Amino acid sequence: MKRAQGRGRPSTVVGIALLALMLFPVYWMVNASLQPAGNTLRGDWFPLHPDLSGYVTALRDQGRNLVTSLVVALGSVALSLSLAAPAAYALARFPLRGANLVLFGILITQMVPGVVVANALYSAYNDLGLLNSYLGLILADSTAGVPFAIIIMRSFMRSIPREIIEAARVDGAGTMRVFRSVVLPVSRNALITAAVFTFLFTWSDFLFALTLTTTNAVRPITLGIYQYIGAHTNQWNAIMATTVMAAVPAAVLLVVAQRYVTAGATGDTTK
Repeated sequence: MKRAQGRGRPSTVVGIALLALMLFPVYWMVNASLQPAGNTLRGDWFPLHPDLSGYVTALRDQGRNLVTSLVVALGSVALSLSLAAPAAYALARFPLRGANLVLFGILITQMVPGVVVANALYSAYNDLGLLNSYLGLILADSTAGVPFAIIIMRSFMRSIPREIIEAARVDGAGTMRVFRSVVLPVSRNALITAAVFTFLFTWSDFLFALTLTTTNAVRPITLGIYQYIGAHTNQWNAIMATTVMAAVPAAVLLVVAQRYVTAGATGDTTK
């Protein structure tokens, strides 16, 4: 037992060192956001006298962009789940002809480079008047969210015991009633997993934001940070404060939904 503990200590030390190395950029980002305006390389290693002026500037300049990203991300989650959930149920439970071919096509869409999709959407959006619009960004980001959500939820729905569905049908529930009242509640973990990753895809999107927005009317936070760096290179505290505020929603979402994501990714229907 002592030998096993002795062998485990070096691994623990190495793990802690690697974790500290990976978290150092996050620490420096937060530290730099609390420094006075100017060159952050001259700032203190610890913000003994934190300066919140960077956050004030960031909220003033980037608050609208944060709201835009939130609206687009939530809209993309709602659209992706509303399309992916019934599609995943049909592929998982119905004896559809060519279902494997459809699933293969969904997998292929995940391999298409985003720049190809963005360029194709730009021409279509220009004709349809969807450039610089919330709906346009929601539709574009859903092109990544829907296929991923279908793959996750189909795998989960296939693991639902058939007896549960048959019992609902014996009680007189139709196909849609079974889907709404039985399959969706049981698939909560998969739904949350798909929602979390779709939100993260959308929240971190830069390519669609850069390609499909040409004015300041609709500007997600990723594009706002990109343009902010060029305009405020001497206000690194405000830039870092913006990145901190942009990272907080994703971090909080992952912490809150961690156990659901773990269960959804492993197909566990008991949690």
